[in-house]
Amino acid sequence: MYRAPVNDIAHTLKQVAGLEEALEQKRFGELSGDVVDAILEEAAKFAAERIAPLRETGDKHGAALKDGVVTTAPGWKELYRDWAAGGWNALTGAEEYGGQALPTMLSVAVSEMWNSGSLAFALAPTLTMGAVEALEKHASDELKALYLPKLISGEWTGTMNLTEPQAGSDLGALKARAARNGDGTYSIFGQKIFITYGEHDMTDNIVHLVLARLPDAPAGTKGISLFLVPKFIPDADGAPGKRNEVYCAGIEHKLGIHASPTCTMIYGDSISGDGATGWLVGEENRGLACMFTMMNNARLLVGMQGVAVAEAAYQKALAFARERRQGRAPGAKPGDDMSPIVEHPDVQRMLLTMKGLTQSARAIGYACAHALDMARTGTSDEARFWTDRANLLTPVAKAFSTDIGVEAASLGIQIHGGMGFIEETGAAQLLRDARIAPIYEGTNGIQAIDLVQRKLPLGDGGHVKAYIAELRAIADQAAASNRAELGDTAGCLAFAIADLEEATLHLQQALAEGRVQQALCGATPYLRLFGLAAGGAYLAKSALTGEDAGRSVLCRFYAENLLKETTALKHCVINGAESLMAARAALAE
Repeated sequence: MYRAPVNDIAHTLKQVAGLEEALEQKRFGELSGDVVDAILEEAAKFAAERIAPLRETGDKHGAALKDGVVTTAPGWKELYRDWAAGGWNALTGAEEYGGQALPTMLSVAVSEMWNSGSLAFALAPTLTMGAVEALEKHASDELKALYLPKLISGEWTGTMNLTEPQAGSDLGALKARAARNGDGTYSIFGQKIFITYGEHDMTDNIVHLVLARLPDAPAGTKGISLFLVPKFIPDADGAPGKRNEVYCAGIEHKLGIHASPTCTMIYGDSISGDGATGWLVGEENRGLACMFTMMNNARLLVGMQGVAVAEAAYQKALAFARERRQGRAPGAKPGDDMSPIVEHPDVQRMLLTMKGLTQSARAIGYACAHALDMARTGTSDEARFWTDRANLLTPVAKAFSTDIGVEAASLGIQIHGGMGFIEETGAAQLLRDARIAPIYEGTNGIQAIDLVQRKLPLGDGGHVKAYIAELRAIADQAAASNRAELGDTAGCLAFAIADLEEATLHLQQALAEGRVQQALCGATPYLRLFGLAAGGAYLAKSALTGEDAGRSVLCRFYAENLLKETTALKHCVINGAESLMAARAALAE
């Protein structure tokens, strides 16, 4: 059964990602390290005792749709209401609307725990938190006053409505339409697919944020507006009132996350011709900028889903490996019976790979959250720097971490052997659940494109250069420490960072010369290279900021076994474009 690694989480937050220094600077008022520890302990308890036990139940029962009503899995509704009553949804919300105004770092850390307990459950608050941030930054004061208190408390949930049957990642192809009503409201018509928790029975109201196009809007993404469309239109007292013309027409039968209803939503009644009533968020034809606020929040939290599933898979595999006996491990005493498989070197290698990748991805995600907190609390110049840092790390935190989630869950099945392929162990569910994370909130290929085309040029290319210098400083500290238990960590890390720097300069030069296609051919291996190098540096920092022997030996394993991949990835980035473009002929019918 899952138990949150509170010590690892707290150490990574404070010593690696920067929370301790931020607390010393009073960035978050009187928040102290003791309070942080208490919150983490309580979250760990709730995740282990309440969420994790329902993971299997949710997977088996899923969500059901009948007559437009979605019923969640047994225990799901009660679980959500107790979770919201505990104040967990309000951690980072603005105090004026009932939130606790705690740092994003803390919210991201407890979100990891919810997702390790059950990714399908945690998806509901993930979307609500994104909706809260979008409304806080872009909605009118009237909309904020009416909706934020209940969204922040978790009394109502929020959704994000982008995708349509003909428009997946290409938002310029959206056809959902909006019409002005003359009274400040809009009528919304259209269909949206893949809407997470678009309909459910856990709350009295659901607040949909919907992208749609006005009749006189420009073509493409420049003509998209964002609208708030509630399931029930609040009455004068703010309670759910008249039912709006928005309905769930179907739920998807999916590979994983069965307990999370993935809905097809219909806006507007085709018989009466009435549209769903909506309110504009932000400005007309500027909706994509508003939605990206929500998407960026969601991308970091989706990255933590990868970390969370990897952690859950590691714990399950480690427990199995300690109990399962097969063969006699090297060094076993004569006459000994079969050894626990954890004693076999290949199983140890797989477990350490899972643990090392999980820890590295966790540190990247927490570092991204730290940048968001520093941007929010900093002065203008400082805020600009940290905003760039968050922007640089977001695609890596999303894509590298969710790839890690799939890899770790797959290794977990391998460690279980044949029993891993059997549903009763639960190892298969983790892989099925993990597989969606590299796809939604912008596929990992899109994240790689974003990193190369939009994030490497930040500060005229200077920001990524400064970040690489920070990573190199950690490698230098490892070299200067002369700690025998770190082995060749410093040397391996120095080579990996040099690979990252060389690949970065190559891509920046290609973009500067207009060779965009060549640059994008190397985008995905570059993002992997970036994540491995950054993760290795953070593991070294973790090992250098304490006397925990486990952190040191894990860091060494990662450096000497996993970081060697960066040289091959660099070769793909620099030399792989020509062969990739030439190989298109092999795809011809």
